[in-house]
Amino acid sequence: MRVALDVTPLLGARTGVGRFVEHLVPALAQAGVELAPYVLSARGARGAPGAAPDLPAGTRQVRLPAAALVRAWGGLGRPRLRRVVAGPGAAVVHGTNFVAPPDPRPTVLTVHDCSFVTDPVSAVPVVRAFAAVVRRAVAQGAWVHTPSRAVAEEAAALFGTDRVVAVPHGPPRLDPGDGRAPTLTGGAPYVLAVGTLEPRKNLPRLVAAFGRVAPEHPDLHLVLAGPDGADRPRVDAAVAALPATLAARVHLPGWTDGPARTELLRHAAVLAYPSLDEGFGLPLLEAMAVGTPVVAGRAGAIPEVAGDAARLVAPTDVDELAGALATVLADRPLREQLVAAGRAQLRRFSWAATAEGLATLYGRAAMERAR
Repeated sequence: MRVALDVTPLLGARTGVGRFVEHLVPALAQAGVELAPYVLSARGARGAPGAAPDLPAGTRQVRLPAAALVRAWGGLGRPRLRRVVAGPGAAVVHGTNFVAPPDPRPTVLTVHDCSFVTDPVSAVPVVRAFAAVVRRAVAQGAWVHTPSRAVAEEAAALFGTDRVVAVPHGPPRLDPGDGRAPTLTGGAPYVLAVGTLEPRKNLPRLVAAFGRVAPEHPDLHLVLAGPDGADRPRVDAAVAALPATLAARVHLPGWTDGPARTELLRHAAVLAYPSLDEGFGLPLLEAMAVGTPVVAGRAGAIPEVAGDAARLVAPTDVDELAGALATVLADRPLREQLVAAGRAQLRRFSWAATAEGLATLYGRAAMERAR
């Protein structure tokens, strides 16, 4: 089967959606799915025809602004872009990041989480516009793929459809590191958070919790590794509210990838993941892969993905978050228990299973349309 696959998330920093697509492309090929990849970008895309090979071979480019396309698809239901997007022979269109061009062919949309509907105020305008595109596509018979049962249940209720299938992600591939601890904290232990500085990540409360734990751990640091987002001003304000000696132990290195990311995760004392909502949570699996214990928010799909391999807390309760961090930092048997549970939990996920589940969904969608 030939599938038109949106690989636009491969452009730019590989945050969660980009890493999903990065792993999905080879997994689908291994599963025997023939891909017709496309990108939505008005600018020249690396890996597009004639450019550096950073995208799958044969990637087609829609040279129009993605934000304008999203608004048009949600409001007007056009342009369709059928020939540009997929070329001949594609049986199914898969929009990997909430949206896809209106198309008479069977369509699958990956909805990674529903915060763009449940908390639109915290979303940037183009993300808020996803809601209209998803609703229009669902009304025209599109299938919704989600990475977790939690999102599947939420999407079914919000979009009024039973055409929702949960297929979990696999574990992210980590580049081999050099074994050396990051120099960012001068060799001192640190609590690590990874992800875009956006409201959903709940980082100001993590900073406040660090402020309560740090006095008992005079060498402890906090590292918030991720690209800037809408919550950067609130994160900066939370850091500024700490005593100066503690504020100096908070680091914002920006986006970290490659071997440096591996070592940042491996040498962390704890991965803190106190999100208010998550559709999956790839950093949870990254921490499990390198043997780092996790403290995480009891929200969204986090309990489903973490299983017994994380100390879960109410993400809005700073005292509970601080208490969990203090306990995991001090209780070595608990740390070892969480790490062991993480290794077991990690075995539940694979990209081969993800590809198999999506290939089954593509076949289901195509067969239904053929009737």
